[in-house]
Amino acid sequence: MGDKPTIAISHLGCEKNRIDTEHMLGMLTEAGYGVDTNEELADYVIVNTCSFIEAARLESVRTLVELAEANKKIVITGCMAQHFQEQLLDELPEAVAVVGTGDYHKIVNVIERVEQGERVKQVSIEPTYIADETTPRYRTTTEGVAYLRIAEGCDYRCAFCIIPHLRGKQRSRTIESIVAEAKELVSQGVQEIILISQITTNYGLDIYGQPKLAELLRALGKVNIPWIRMHYAYPTGLTQDVIAAIKETPNILPYLDLPLQHSHEEILRAMNRPWQGRVNDGIIDRIKTALPTAVLRTTFIVGFPGETSKHFEHLLEFVRRHEFDHVGVFTFSPEEGTPAYNLPNQLSQEVMDERRERLMELQQPISLKKNQQEVGKIADVLIEQENPESGELIGRSARFSPEVDGQVYVQGQAKLGTIVPVAIHEADTYDLYGQVVNN
Repeated sequence: MGDKPTIAISHLGCEKNRIDTEHMLGMLTEAGYGVDTNEELADYVIVNTCSFIEAARLESVRTLVELAEANKKIVITGCMAQHFQEQLLDELPEAVAVVGTGDYHKIVNVIERVEQGERVKQVSIEPTYIADETTPRYRTTTEGVAYLRIAEGCDYRCAFCIIPHLRGKQRSRTIESIVAEAKELVSQGVQEIILISQITTNYGLDIYGQPKLAELLRALGKVNIPWIRMHYAYPTGLTQDVIAAIKETPNILPYLDLPLQHSHEEILRAMNRPWQGRVNDGIIDRIKTALPTAVLRTTFIVGFPGETSKHFEHLLEFVRRHEFDHVGVFTFSPEEGTPAYNLPNQLSQEVMDERRERLMELQQPISLKKNQQEVGKIADVLIEQENPESGELIGRSARFSPEVDGQVYVQGQAKLGTIVPVAIHEADTYDLYGQVVNN
């Protein structure tokens, strides 16, 4: 026959992982492999795993075990493959290959070797690869939105985080490469590009000798696309120049995703984030003054080892005072291989869960108030889904990033993948409701 096997990909984890998945799909289809969304029909299933926290690992393991029980030939890629390469091969006889985070571009070669009967371990100790605009890519997002990776890896060593160990040192792409990919995405009809990396505000430091985010934003401002959104902007990197670039560039959304993790300087120091202890010295206020229309999202970790009730009350007060638009809260997850794993004064899961609940309860009326301020306004909404039964459309305004924030439920007619004006008439804690405005 000579027919190539069909391959399905099970994607787990973050949008950085999603881009790796899309590149693997692109390379496999270009090499002539059939890609099937149905895992039952595929000859191989590539599981692109996450290993960021315990809950993500459990989901990855559950997926792997289910596929193994269905007698599937499994190729394990991503962070968990990088993290637990030997154990995975030992414990899962159905795994025909493990592929590290810096080796996914070799996926075609890996499948070829597996087809020859080899059991493949393709894991670089120090990942150095980063895809660029020439790398094949098959997008898996809705048609109107695409993620664009501007850098990979991280040079920080936060005490709780395993990512630098799994993804390697920061390596940025050139401004020219990023702009070229942005233009290619626009030619595919993309309306919103989301810039991602581990620390977006450190973009370019490794190749240009200093951060070049402001220059990148201005260059992307010349690309004909309505929305460009940034994820993972560290407050200390939001310099006057970066803020000026956001203000001056109409298609850069004033949406700032600030992964603060905590407010108390003692906990930030224990987290090995002392450079961020300055957050309380007015950085948030400075951002709000400079960008009065900014939508602020942040994430916090509760229950870090040594977090006292006094530290936690400080965090509650911080959230109360700053009234963020969107807040995500995680309980501390002790990761083997990180300094925080062995710290004394670890808190019980019960205490951590209770603190997470209290922080989320505090945030809910704030989120509701922010959403209610949109009622009576006309918002531009990117239409992403249509409910086939009710005909109701679902999309997002500039206030909402995909998957992590709310949605806008829309009555009326509009084409998928377009941005349309919507009159907002109702709001709840997480979502908005409106009607398409017909000109």
